[in-house]
Amino acid sequence: MKMNTKSLKLIIFLFILNSITLYLYFSSHPDYFRRRRTTQNIPNSIPQFHSPFSDRTHLVSLSNSNKPWPILPSYLPWSLTPNISFRSCEAYFGNGFTHRVDLLKPSPESNRKVGNGGRGWFRCFYSETLRSSICEGGTMRMHPDKIKMSAGGEVLESVIGRGEEEELPEFEFGAFDLEVTGNSKNHGKKLATEGFLNEYLQKGEISRHTMRDLVDSIQLVGANEFECSEWVEEPTLLITRFEYANMFHTVTDWYSAYVSSRVTGLPTRPQLVFIDGHCMTQLEETWKAVFSGVRYAKNLSGPVCFRHAILSPLGYETAMFRGLSENIDCYGAASAHDLWHNPDDKKTARITEFGEMIRAAFALPLHTSHKHSSRTHNVLFVRREDYLAHPRHAGKVQSRLSNEQQVFDAIQSWSLLNHTECKVNVVNGLFGHMSMKEQVRAIQDASVIVGAHGAGLTHIVSAAPEAEILELIASEFRRPHFALISQWRGLNYHPIFLSGSHANPTLVIDKLRDIFKTLGC
Repeated sequence: MKMNTKSLKLIIFLFILNSITLYLYFSSHPDYFRRRRTTQNIPNSIPQFHSPFSDRTHLVSLSNSNKPWPILPSYLPWSLTPNISFRSCEAYFGNGFTHRVDLLKPSPESNRKVGNGGRGWFRCFYSETLRSSICEGGTMRMHPDKIKMSAGGEVLESVIGRGEEEELPEFEFGAFDLEVTGNSKNHGKKLATEGFLNEYLQKGEISRHTMRDLVDSIQLVGANEFECSEWVEEPTLLITRFEYANMFHTVTDWYSAYVSSRVTGLPTRPQLVFIDGHCMTQLEETWKAVFSGVRYAKNLSGPVCFRHAILSPLGYETAMFRGLSENIDCYGAASAHDLWHNPDDKKTARITEFGEMIRAAFALPLHTSHKHSSRTHNVLFVRREDYLAHPRHAGKVQSRLSNEQQVFDAIQSWSLLNHTECKVNVVNGLFGHMSMKEQVRAIQDASVIVGAHGAGLTHIVSAAPEAEILELIASEFRRPHFALISQWRGLNYHPIFLSGSHANPTLVIDKLRDIFKTLGC
């Protein structure tokens, strides 16, 4: 009864919090209500909107077709708190974007207009800790023909040999523009100065900062020039991916997109437009599951206008990537409930929240526990197998555990022994032959996750709270990726450092035996 009462209180709290979030979003975007009022008497089953700018404008539904946010056990409010400490866990992983800069405020006269005109605005939220900005704008137009890159979204086999430089965007000036009213002297000018770009969209060590280049391309135009072939009413993230076929780097992109959505207070999961020309990969399954829809910029025809566009920072600017080169002294050993009542600059539940978001997106259960609720335990062995990753890939992965099959067979044989206290199942994690949902399910169902150092282990962001991580690390690949994710998630991490790339199966079994003792087996 005590547990049921606690769960009920949590559900009521999250419902109230969600209601407040919806109010804050819509109150900060008053033009949403104005659109609803001007169309509520149209006698169609689905309200429709027609831009007066051009007879070629598509009819666009005003009913929000975006997916709702799920209720997450580890969710904490993302509302801006000005007193967040520099380089605290919340500054790294949560809403540390505390410095707001308005480059273009809506003009006073635009608030009195009922049509599309005159509502252009643009602002950025800067994080001193991450040295990165999340930017957003309204009444923003994209010209796909002014972005030089491949079409994107193709089947991989149809673009073998295509160079990476062809897939990354080059923006002409005016590739994006914002509608403005008032002084016509501003028409045709750039939105951002070089000084703004250098301060809030710093290149750092990134050789090609595409978000900075996009903002640099934004032009101010008058209402009489602002014609659109399509209006996108739903909030939309504009994203450029770099190492898009690599699981680790894609997870940093997912996280950046998730954080951007929360920081800007979106009431539902946004649409996505990829501002890149990459072909399709299996990882796109998760993009589509977590968010409300995916399109490629070059697949859109004519100038496309966004009622609300959000520019998601590059994955290289997230804490998950920056932690590889700078010390992020954070630990995931506290629940969201504890942090809500007792905030701690050294603890975070944000990566746990994000992992729950991925699981919820695939309709997988969020309340899982392996340590006490079951005497059956899965040992997931994440395998490295050959596959064709991208147009420049030969289809062969570099071996990081030379006797991987031998180690797997040894674990399989050990699992068949008479374990009197527990039953042990070994799961062969051939992720290249599994859908993304199947991969996430295998991760969340595992009590112990074993694997050589490789991007597939990044899935541990979605592991159960009590999962044990056993990484086999070849001497050539002693990198901190999964030790750090385990630390930030609060997972027990067990490395076995190899002298080369060969693992002694007996030592692996001994380590597994020790781990299972902690599970009561």
